[in-house]
Amino acid sequence: MSFRRRLLLIMLAVMVVAQLVAAIATLGTIHRDVMHKGGRELEVGLGVMRQLLDERGKQLRDSVGILTSDFGFKSAIASQDVGTLASVLANHGQRVGADMVLLAAPDGTIVASSHHAPGTPMPFPRLWRQVRQAGEATGVVLQGPRPYQFVMLPVRAPNLIGWVGMGFLLDTPLAEEIGRLTRLQVSFLVSGADQASAAPGDAVDDTAGDAVDEAPGDMKGDISGGMKGYVAGALAQMPPAALSALRADLARGEYLYHSGVDSRLDALVLASPLMTSEIPADADRGQVYAVVEHSRADLLAVFQALGWRLAAIFAVTLALTALVAAFSARSMSRPLIRLAQVAQGIGRGERITEVPTDRGGEIGLLGRTLIAMQRDIESRERQQREQARRDQLTGLANRHSAQQDIAEAVAAGSPFTLLRLSICGFRHINDTFGYAVGDQALRQLARRLADCPAPMRHAYRLGGDEFLLLIDSGAVEARWLASLREGLAQPIELEQSPLRLQLVYGEVNFPEHGGSAPLLLRRAEVAMAMAKQQRLGYLRYVEGQDEKRLREMTLVRDLQLAAERGQLSMVYQPKIAAVDGALVELEALMRWQHPEFGFIPPDEFITLAESAGIISHLTGWMLDTVCRQLAAWEAEAGLCLAVAVNLSAQDVIDPALPQRLDQALAAYGLDPSRLGLEVTESAIISDPEVSRRVLAELSRRGASTAIDDFGTGYSSLGQLKHLAVRQLKIDKSFILKLDQHSDDRIIVHSTIELGHNLGLEVVAEGVETDAARALLVELGCDYLQGYGISRPLPAAAVAEWIAAYPPGVRRPLQPPEPSTP
Repeated sequence: MSFRRRLLLIMLAVMVVAQLVAAIATLGTIHRDVMHKGGRELEVGLGVMRQLLDERGKQLRDSVGILTSDFGFKSAIASQDVGTLASVLANHGQRVGADMVLLAAPDGTIVASSHHAPGTPMPFPRLWRQVRQAGEATGVVLQGPRPYQFVMLPVRAPNLIGWVGMGFLLDTPLAEEIGRLTRLQVSFLVSGADQASAAPGDAVDDTAGDAVDEAPGDMKGDISGGMKGYVAGALAQMPPAALSALRADLARGEYLYHSGVDSRLDALVLASPLMTSEIPADADRGQVYAVVEHSRADLLAVFQALGWRLAAIFAVTLALTALVAAFSARSMSRPLIRLAQVAQGIGRGERITEVPTDRGGEIGLLGRTLIAMQRDIESRERQQREQARRDQLTGLANRHSAQQDIAEAVAAGSPFTLLRLSICGFRHINDTFGYAVGDQALRQLARRLADCPAPMRHAYRLGGDEFLLLIDSGAVEARWLASLREGLAQPIELEQSPLRLQLVYGEVNFPEHGGSAPLLLRRAEVAMAMAKQQRLGYLRYVEGQDEKRLREMTLVRDLQLAAERGQLSMVYQPKIAAVDGALVELEALMRWQHPEFGFIPPDEFITLAESAGIISHLTGWMLDTVCRQLAAWEAEAGLCLAVAVNLSAQDVIDPALPQRLDQALAAYGLDPSRLGLEVTESAIISDPEVSRRVLAELSRRGASTAIDDFGTGYSSLGQLKHLAVRQLKIDKSFILKLDQHSDDRIIVHSTIELGHNLGLEVVAEGVETDAARALLVELGCDYLQGYGISRPLPAAAVAEWIAAYPPGVRRPLQPPEPSTP
């Protein structure tokens, strides 16, 4: 496609887009304005309707007031002449045009009514409460499914002798009358009321059940959808499905506070509640709404006409634009083609010194601009190459620059030193003082590093709070390093507040510690991390530190597949009763035999699993393995045993742990009392509130829980009393030399008394001698565990050990009664 044609199409496309955007914006604004005006009209219509209803209520009240003041009517009430009262009520109601009248005794019992049987209670509880509180009432009530505007006044002679009420039906003629005044479609809608929800007095009213059939001709069809509710006015002609959907929308509060378009009615709708059931006792009485509509077709008539006019204008404008664009494209195409060729040459990296166009006019300006742009691009590329090697915050060289410079220094072969440093607690500085202060601290530290004296060659910011110094010497001189650390430790003035940075350093030397830039950087990071971990401040890399880190990375990688590869196993150590020696439980302990490193201690790989986020995977495997083994012992050897498993800190704060435990037990048909759970004090204090909730849920489900290694985690007694646990396990460090150290005996004795006073059982682990066992029995310890009783056993050896163990086996511990911490 030629440039001229492309230019023509682009100009036409721009014009079309501009016209469409303008048309859409204009039509959208007009549409919103039309809908807004329609909503205002609906609000005014609702206001007019409320005024009309208020005026009708005043007229009705005046009519009822005349009746309550009539001496003959009072005399009829005093004589209790029900026939006369019914006749007077009917005649007066007919004169004022009331659709429902009633007379009630002072206690609310119906004496005579057009719709209720004598002797029945007041059918309108909500209105009755208002009457009793205010002495009179005006409102909307429901008689069966029909709404009435109702007024009730007292009859006094001079004391209260009764109550007179009259009401008008909110029907179609009334809705049409209001509609003619407001030029809107008006309806009255009842939702949630049916024959079954009528007041007790309606149940025996012969007219209640046939209200539809006996209604006047102009009111036929007011009850829509059978027992779904009453509707009068414009909505009476709508399908039942649309009415049901509208009732559901009103029940959710739609259309009550602002107007909205109902697609089923194809109208803008606004509603106002005339009666709502706000009191629980009236919850079955339903709701009455006044609904006003404005046809969307009428509202948008002007909008549609304007749309056609805009379309015509758009077509004419497009034709004129096409003519102008064709002429302009012809005159512009030739010089622009030449300029395009120049731009393509610049894009390919060619250096252009002259543009073959006329020097005057806009085309000449564009040509000169292309030459200037070429110079700017060259300058910007130089700046970008420089910025790519610079840290934007501090102005120091960045990690990429450091890698290049180190690689060049390695290639040169001269000895040098890398000193990697980091700010301790820099995240706390950001959190406390804000990121702006943190950035200022980094900038000032960077200036100090850049000003370091020889033999420092270059300073770099590696990222975050880490920096690097490249030093032209095979090792850092002690006095130079001391001077550097002292200078960098000086307070930094930030917003008139001194801030002293605590730095940690890691040193590596070339060629002693490596022969490549990545290796030297990694080992400098290892030395720095070890210095931070050991709180030394400074550490020179020692051979083997990197290998230890690589070993940990290998273990983390292999641990994820250790279970699938059959490298993990479980061993079981017996726990016995201190009094009679009977076996009460086994503790399951996980073992890992690595194919390369051999036996890996649990403390090492459990810590790695927690830091790598895979402890949940190990816990799931452990629960499944232990539950499967419990089922196997019972099926193969007839042994109904209980086993306790250890949970990590991450397990205890996992809300899904109870569900995972249930799934493991259910998979093998085990009772929760067969599985005990042991957690350490340190695991609990990591998040006491979440731990408390999880342990409470586990206890409620029937699992027995114990605090392991008690006495080493520094948990508070205030936390302990709120935990849903059954046992305390005294740490073995207090048991191993119990018979030799009096201090250990005091601690153990106090712990046992504390546990018993809290209603907990106490377990001593690490029992290795008969003397320690005897002392624990004397001190009242409940259960014992340790090498003196049995070493951890493979699953296959448990049944044989039990068979050779004289005291025998107890049934599994029953779960404690659920308690609310």
